[in-house]
Amino acid sequence: MLAAMTAVTNSPAPPVAAPATPSVEAQRGGPWRGWVALIVLTAAVLLAATVSAGRLARRVALDDLRRTADTATTLHVAALRSEIEKQRALPAVLARDPDLAQVLRGGGSPGARERFDAKLEDLARLSRAAVIYAMDTAGLTVVASNWRESTSFVGQNYAFRPYFRDAITSGGYEQFALGTVSNRPGLYLSRTVLDDRGIAGVVVVKLEFETIEEDWARGSGRTYVTDRDGVVVVTDWPAWRFRTVGPLDADARRRVQAEFRVTDKDLEPLPLRPWPAGEDDDVLLVAGGGTDGPALHVADIVPGTTWTLHMLAPVEPMLNRAEWQARLTAGLGTLIAAIGAGLWLAARNRQQQRARRQEAVRQDLEDRVTERTSALRTANSRLESEIEERRRTEAALRQLGDELVQANKLATMGQIAASVAHEVNQPLAAIRTYADNAAILIDRGRTGDARENLSTIATLTERIGVITQELRGFARRASGVVEPVSLRQAIEGSLLLLEHRVRRQGVDLDVALPAGPLPVQGELVRVEQVLVNLLQNALDALEGRPDGAIRIEVRTQGGETILAVVDNGPGLPDAREADVFAPFVTTKASGLGLGLAISRDILREFGAGIVAGRADGGGASFVVTFRGAEAGATS
Repeated sequence: MLAAMTAVTNSPAPPVAAPATPSVEAQRGGPWRGWVALIVLTAAVLLAATVSAGRLARRVALDDLRRTADTATTLHVAALRSEIEKQRALPAVLARDPDLAQVLRGGGSPGARERFDAKLEDLARLSRAAVIYAMDTAGLTVVASNWRESTSFVGQNYAFRPYFRDAITSGGYEQFALGTVSNRPGLYLSRTVLDDRGIAGVVVVKLEFETIEEDWARGSGRTYVTDRDGVVVVTDWPAWRFRTVGPLDADARRRVQAEFRVTDKDLEPLPLRPWPAGEDDDVLLVAGGGTDGPALHVADIVPGTTWTLHMLAPVEPMLNRAEWQARLTAGLGTLIAAIGAGLWLAARNRQQQRARRQEAVRQDLEDRVTERTSALRTANSRLESEIEERRRTEAALRQLGDELVQANKLATMGQIAASVAHEVNQPLAAIRTYADNAAILIDRGRTGDARENLSTIATLTERIGVITQELRGFARRASGVVEPVSLRQAIEGSLLLLEHRVRRQGVDLDVALPAGPLPVQGELVRVEQVLVNLLQNALDALEGRPDGAIRIEVRTQGGETILAVVDNGPGLPDAREADVFAPFVTTKASGLGLGLAISRDILREFGAGIVAGRADGGGASFVVTFRGAEAGATS
């Protein structure tokens, strides 16, 4: 339209005999009314836009901070749990060592006690344990990893410590407390040492968290862990250790003082209170701890313990920065729009003036044809530009879809990384133990038993290789080539990645597959990604259920292969069955709702389909229909 108007303006005007003259009132009043209205409207929009943008930016920034804090908390919990689980294996393995039982009973060859001291010293260094020591049935420390140090535990009697008394009566105990010699806090893990004569003593591993606390201290906020009484036991701010999240009753205070050997002053509540601004219930006002001011509070349970991990992320700098950036952007946008409107108004006024001067002019046929031709050329050029822009947009969308699939895969791999690490750590610890025992057996001339230990080490090494090879295969980028692949191989690879989580949750896994490789049309990496998403969703739904069960069933029907993943969890809400594959629709409290949407798009590229429903007797059911490899070859 502007091109047409320009064409009319630039073309020579025919001579006019008597152009109409507008009234003086119209010339004076018309343009100024438009400019006054534009200025008033711009001021009102500028004020509303900056205020609204600032408020919206604060809400969005707070939501982004909460997601970032949730992710950081999850990683901290995983690291803390991994460290504890790794150390729990040490006392369990040492408690079965026959040489330790013999040393605790005062037997063994000359120098056996010194050799075991050196062995514990090596284990403590390799496992990063603070100290490992063993006591006889009277609580007297016989061997210890710090036997060379001036603060050696050898000869010390710890019969009064709960981790000794409860281990003797119940077989094992875990206690966080201050060391009587080192006066350093740590987690004590104890197990009874048994032999054919009964209890020979107690072995203890002390775990200190200095490295983890130093890692936490590098962040901008505060991170701390509380026990079941709400007492801070692990923290990146030492002044907060042994403070509480709230006042303790008299009985709890006496018990905590006796256990940690602290005073009333140590058990003061943390300097936290609600934020007066009241923008969010999770935002607290921190007075001390190196992070004075409002901070977002996020907490998560540390699985396998009675501990809770807390994180305080400062909010004021981020919210203020986001608010001012949003206001500046909104203001600039409003001003640019106002300038554009002003230019349009000026052009409109000039056009109106020109139109009034030429009001009575009659355009001849040639001018009309020229004007129409110019407008058509402009429209055609604009249409070609829009077509090219649409092509570029479609190409960008395809690339974005591929990146989103890869990002989902890497996010999934991040979730199972801790489990895979644990799967690798367990064989590594077992390899060290079997290697030590093999050396002892060779010294004793028991080469047959030593050979069995070495064979077991080889098996464990192969196990580590299989796990890491499957993880590397799952992480690589898909090639985009659809071809016949083995559905059986994809199922086995997915189960290998999630094997530890299935065992940890105690889920009953039932896999029913026909014989053969089960060829289907697809791509092995992306088929595994779909299966991992479905199994992760099922495991999330079964979290905390003692009777959790998952069934994987495959059957062939005609030229199709049908895969069903069924769990006995809470199932899908009736209102969500229809749109569960839509992006950003999720039944999880912390999910993004992209996993099933990406899985559906992947399956569509293979010519496959997926349907969600409710399983018989409750739970969720996901049925995937693949094209058979033979059908794909003829399509």
